Amino acid sequence: MNRNLFLLLGMIVAFFGGCTLAPEYTRPASPVPVVWPTGAAYEEAKIATGAPTATELKWQEFFTDEKLRQVIEMALNNNRDLRLAALNVERARALYGIQRAELLPSVNAVGSWYKERVPADLSTTGSAMTAEQYSVNFGISSWEIDFFGRIRSLKDRALEEYLATDQARRSAQILLVSTVANAYLTLAADRETLKLVASTLETQEASYNLIRKRYDVGVVSGLDLHRAQSQADIARGDVARYTQLVAQDENALNLLVGAPMSAALLPAELGSVSPPKEIFPGLSSELLLRRPDVLAAEHRLKATNANIGAARAAFFPRISLTTAIGTASAELSGLFQSGSGTWSFAPQIALPIFDARTWSAYDVTKVEREISVAQYEKAIQTAFKEVADALAVQGTVNRQIAAQQSLVDAVAETYRLSNMRYTKGIDNYLGVLDAQRSLYAAQQGLIVLRLARLTNRVSIYKVLGGGA
Repeated sequence: MNRNLFLLLGMIVAFFGGCTLAPEYTRPASPVPVVWPTGAAYEEAKIATGAPTATELKWQEFFTDEKLRQVIEMALNNNRDLRLAALNVERARALYGIQRAELLPSVNAVGSWYKERVPADLSTTGSAMTAEQYSVNFGISSWEIDFFGRIRSLKDRALEEYLATDQARRSAQILLVSTVANAYLTLAADRETLKLVASTLETQEASYNLIRKRYDVGVVSGLDLHRAQSQADIARGDVARYTQLVAQDENALNLLVGAPMSAALLPAELGSVSPPKEIFPGLSSELLLRRPDVLAAEHRLKATNANIGAARAAFFPRISLTTAIGTASAELSGLFQSGSGTWSFAPQIALPIFDARTWSAYDVTKVEREISVAQYEKAIQTAFKEVADALAVQGTVNRQIAAQQSLVDAVAETYRLSNMRYTKGIDNYLGVLDAQRSLYAAQQGLIVLRLARLTNRVSIYKVLGGGA
């Protein structure tokens, strides 16, 4: 009997374990163009057609600056947000293990001792008696046999949620790598700007001191003196402001890294940082389907699709089985003697007749799937927009830098000539003042554009799904 019972259970698992009522999953069509946008803003973005794609490069290869690589490595080891993302993956994996285990029966060994005094008027013998029983049983308690795939659908949903969480961790890692790199480059740019404003302050103070001496002897007017003082005051305020920004940049970097940064790892200026590699976005926007956030959205869509199978299975009967084999005896010493064996086999079927909640729950799962489809399509559209924006910057930033560099050179020459004419008494100080202001602003703008070119490379790497 025992052998036949276990054979029956094995056949049930083998033949009905793979059944499911979940609809067949079909990936929705991509709601974006197959190719990247074209036009004047994207012409130069096609120059790097021989460069590798983002998915072909690990972040260690993409970032060429050794100090920056060390900073990113520290962030990956210490950042608390990334640690939380990894712990969420472990939790999702454990939850999936729990749901998967629902497919298997729970086997328990139970030992019990029962003793009862029965009064005479209740006893079958007409006299008071004491009943005593010892038993040891080994069996299955209320195992639902998954004929219609309810538990399997829930298991599939848990698996997809786990996979979505893992992709979310990858997305968090890519975001962390790019954020650390951008913070590092911003610190370098602000330090370079601080050097510029400090140098400008020295020049303005020297100019102010010279004009003051000329004012003291009556060579220049008080108007020139106050104009020179105003420029020095502006530069002094900028030194304080960029000193503050540099300190805040360092604090932000320390937070991202998760530990205080060594001064030896911090950049001196933007020009001291080796630029990241230039990468190629590929020919087709199908690359976006491999982005972690898009993959996570697709896994969540698959999870809602599997949940429909569980909701459909709720309309069908549930069959559960309770069975046990063991031994029982009125004496403890007789538990394992011949003839003390016992067994029980209690299948149960529950047929749903009327439960309005079942239909509502089924409607909920269908709506949730439509919501997930919309979220998946929105993730792709957002990814396409981010890549298109990054490519627009890549296609125009070099032209902006060239124009800004030409402006700096032209304004610098204007300032030199204006200062020369003022020194010789040909022009007043207003021309020198205007040239100083223009040169100062042009030099700061050039640093901003150089930073934009480097951070754009990081952005392209991030939005194309690199950083693994």
